[in-house]
Amino acid sequence: MQLYLRSLRPVQLRLIAAIALHGKLGLAADACAMTMPAASRMLADMEENLGAGLFTRMPRGMVLTPIGEVLARHARKLASDVDRMAEDFIAHSSGIGGTVRVGAVTGAALTAVIPATLRLKDKAPLVEVALDVSSSSRLMWGLERGEYDFALCRPGSGAHGPDFDISHARQESALFMVRRAHPLAENPNPSLRDLADFPWTMQDQGAPIRRALELAFHEDGVPLPRNLIKTASVVAIMALMRDSDIIAVVTEEVADLLLQPPYAADIALIRPARPVLIEAYHILQPRHRIISAAASELLAMVMEELA
Repeated sequence: MQLYLRSLRPVQLRLIAAIALHGKLGLAADACAMTMPAASRMLADMEENLGAGLFTRMPRGMVLTPIGEVLARHARKLASDVDRMAEDFIAHSSGIGGTVRVGAVTGAALTAVIPATLRLKDKAPLVEVALDVSSSSRLMWGLERGEYDFALCRPGSGAHGPDFDISHARQESALFMVRRAHPLAENPNPSLRDLADFPWTMQDQGAPIRRALELAFHEDGVPLPRNLIKTASVVAIMALMRDSDIIAVVTEEVADLLLQPPYAADIALIRPARPVLIEAYHILQPRHRIISAAASELLAMVMEELA
């Protein structure tokens, strides 16, 4: 009996669930797209193999027996799971559902991924988008381990041509932010020498924005500020600027987010006399991995945003 129960087909379980729901064999057969004789034979075959009646035939319909109740309870769940599987499969293959996993550096997330995600959700609300905003090194680590369908980051020396399809996305520039009460808030284009003696907050060594700043100070012949607080957290940066004359290094995309409505933070933007360019980020997609229709749709929208 146990072997027979394990070999029951979805259509048999669906029939049991339908009879339990409707109480009439004819209605259950219609619900399962079967003829009445076929449904009757299927039910009789199950009862014979199980050696027990699953339903009691009453004048007003069919009522589950105690043993039938056990089978029907599980049949309902299994039939529902099969229906959900079919719905998820169709949604996944058509691009109106499924899950998309994407990683992005902060600037790319603000510029392209978030606007594209909102567009995708308007078109297909059932798509689940998992967005990881992190450093390029963390995103590359995740890409190599299959955590993302695609990512927008700086590949570094570890991304080899055979492993990824790589498309140039955008180059960022670094800007400086200070509170409006800062002594240099009214100086829109100071030199790095003008800024060097103030306290700074910037990312740790090795981060692209930190490398760009180090190169800019070096090219201007100015020592890198030594009064530093290292953090990449926008929340921490905002708190530090609120209570001190600290200078924060941010990408232009982050500055745009904070300075424009509805946020319009009480901060001033400083553009250095010479642009501080950050290494460009790229779109990376594992070359030998098939992604879902929803992921392909989001990737196309991201590319449109970048264009």
